[in-house]
Amino acid sequence: MKLLNLGLNFCELFNNLEHIAELKTKNVQMTSQFRQLISLFVLIFLPITLVQADDGLFPRPAELEPDVRFWRSIFTEYSTNEGVLHDNRNMAVVYEMLPITAATSRSERNRKVQRRREHYQAILRTLASGKRDGLNAEQQRVLELWPADVSNVELRAAVDRIRFQQGLADRFRDGLVRAGRWRDYVHKEFGQLGVPLQLAALPHVESSYNPDARSHVGASGIWQFTRSTGRRFMQVDHVLDERNDPFIATSAAARLLAYNYSIAGNWPMAITAYNHGLAGVRRAMRVHGDNALVDILRHYDGRTFGFASRNFYVAFLAAMEVDQNAQKFFPGLVPDKPVNYELVSLPDYMPADAVAVALGVNERELARYNPAVQATVWQGSKYLPKNFEIRVPAQMLAAPMAQLISAIPQNNRYSHQLPDLYHTIARGDTLSALAAEYGTSVGTLVALNGLDSSHRIRAGQRLRLPTAGPVPVVVAAEVSRDDSRADSRADSRADSAAGPGEVSSEVLAAAPSEVAAMVPAGDSGADSGADSGADVAEVPVVAAVQGDAREPAREPAREPEAELAPEPPAGALASAPAIGAITDETLVSEGALIEDAASPEQDPTQSVLLSDPSDYTVDDNSSIEVQPLETLGHYADWLGIRTQRLRDINGLAFRTPVEVGHRIRLDFSAVSVETFENLRTSWHRQQQDAFFRDHRISGTVEHVVRQGESVWILSLRTYDVPVWLFRQYNPELDLHNVHPGTKLSFPVLSTIDESS
Repeated sequence: MKLLNLGLNFCELFNNLEHIAELKTKNVQMTSQFRQLISLFVLIFLPITLVQADDGLFPRPAELEPDVRFWRSIFTEYSTNEGVLHDNRNMAVVYEMLPITAATSRSERNRKVQRRREHYQAILRTLASGKRDGLNAEQQRVLELWPADVSNVELRAAVDRIRFQQGLADRFRDGLVRAGRWRDYVHKEFGQLGVPLQLAALPHVESSYNPDARSHVGASGIWQFTRSTGRRFMQVDHVLDERNDPFIATSAAARLLAYNYSIAGNWPMAITAYNHGLAGVRRAMRVHGDNALVDILRHYDGRTFGFASRNFYVAFLAAMEVDQNAQKFFPGLVPDKPVNYELVSLPDYMPADAVAVALGVNERELARYNPAVQATVWQGSKYLPKNFEIRVPAQMLAAPMAQLISAIPQNNRYSHQLPDLYHTIARGDTLSALAAEYGTSVGTLVALNGLDSSHRIRAGQRLRLPTAGPVPVVVAAEVSRDDSRADSRADSRADSAAGPGEVSSEVLAAAPSEVAAMVPAGDSGADSGADSGADVAEVPVVAAVQGDAREPAREPAREPEAELAPEPPAGALASAPAIGAITDETLVSEGALIEDAASPEQDPTQSVLLSDPSDYTVDDNSSIEVQPLETLGHYADWLGIRTQRLRDINGLAFRTPVEVGHRIRLDFSAVSVETFENLRTSWHRQQQDAFFRDHRISGTVEHVVRQGESVWILSLRTYDVPVWLFRQYNPELDLHNVHPGTKLSFPVLSTIDESS
């Protein structure tokens, strides 16, 4: 960064010298020699400083160069009508380029790819047998793609590593054009938070800077925020989805990247965490070392560290290179120019049509420039929210926007939002999330909408909400029975803040079959009553001198209900961005041909916790680190055993609580480790989702601990931050060893207007 600043300072110096020379010569043109000197400096010195700055912040080890070259070729040489068959570990090995014209059906394309894959698998098996003589021309060509000393073992492993990657050159070029609309804003937002400006290249990898990009797992917008991660920093609901607004999402991305860096400590891992999640990155760093970039990308074998995560950083390096040298790779490219917008915060709730009329634009145009606004507003079932910043190009307005908005008559101004009547299911919605969002229960939604016993919901389906009218009598009885069962379960689980035994169907789909077998019809097997109610995970009130006081009580959580796994609508992939570089959403690579099935963006229990650095995994010795909100009752529920068994194997006396940060051993005689991890992660997901429906993170503040201060009091009273979220911002902090002078980081929270 110092070199970069030095180069920019020199440029400013030369510009000043030129200006001085012009003044001294009374506007006489400077000598050609002086101008040539300036040009020579800019052409030689500045690129060197930029490259050196990039190398410092974004190391590019020689071992990773083949990977970077591969992605550069995908971004610049192969169009979306082409693709390559390649080895998914040794990226220098590219077997063949395949044409995949748009006129060819997906099934036909898949068959073509599979035929060629089988062709190369047969050759690799022959070579892996040790045959090196008497090879035909094709076999010899494939052998020469590999290093001269390639072993039979490596060739045999390569049989199962043939992957298809779609070209993206045309989409990347389009993204470079689109990026011009927001580049200045990206640089401004990143500069304010100290995020390197080079990270403006990240949306090229995520979405080709396409604001309409939607992934098959519900990620949205140019920064491809998932719903849960987006809710940490933005409003994401049925009224506003700020992920789709490039300006709002850019501000959120800057905060997320700065947060990732504060936890990971270096930019390669902060970038990898954007795809893989902070918890996974921290595990990889513990195994291989904080800065062991090559070892992590080459050898880390985390269960969800798939092809996408392994390649995310090197794909970024390639995208950054192309972004910084756009004319070299795409001669004649002309980026879009930024639009000069006017923005006004709405003083009241207002109908969209009334605002459009007042501004002199049609609703379609208003929607185009305000992509965060959901269909509920344009359809008239919701108002534009109070305090929402409406955006319109200045040249479209006949007068200042503030003046036009102030002229809207009182009969189109409201103090409250319209009540919810119906909800149209979107990809990624679940009944439990919708019930929490609308302040109702899953049982009520099931009854109101006459859902069958399988409780399946589909994208595009409209759900009737409680405020839409009275429930039919026969259905009301069903709701009553549902609620009574829920009450009974709640009574029998006094030690579980959110009913961990109630497993969502999306978790059942993701976990092994024994998950379904372990879920009881009534009580979960955990001890009931006051006994287990005392086993809450506690955080020491860690003060400089106060020692061993305890957090007085667990934090409240909502009761989750059985969730329904939505099905994507027909043609969903066709409308999604084909950014195969990272998400494997290629025109032909789907289903059985996707080799990254274990990546977190495809794992429902991991993808929503990308910004949570907490370790929810089980160690090899069957132990776990206790996390906030957890109790022995939770563990017993997830394990299908009694809490007394956990006390016995950990030497815990009756009513002794477990402490956050400590490790305890578990008994996996009834369920698998994977099942336990899925249930545990899913439960934490539900708690965090519930919290971020009403709160968002708007910044961070640093606090230096003073004598006598308590971490718990600072978190819950001074900064009004739940302990679990405080710990996410201070994951390396030893809660048992906080002393004066310790620096703590607290997220700054704002509350989302519940009536918006």
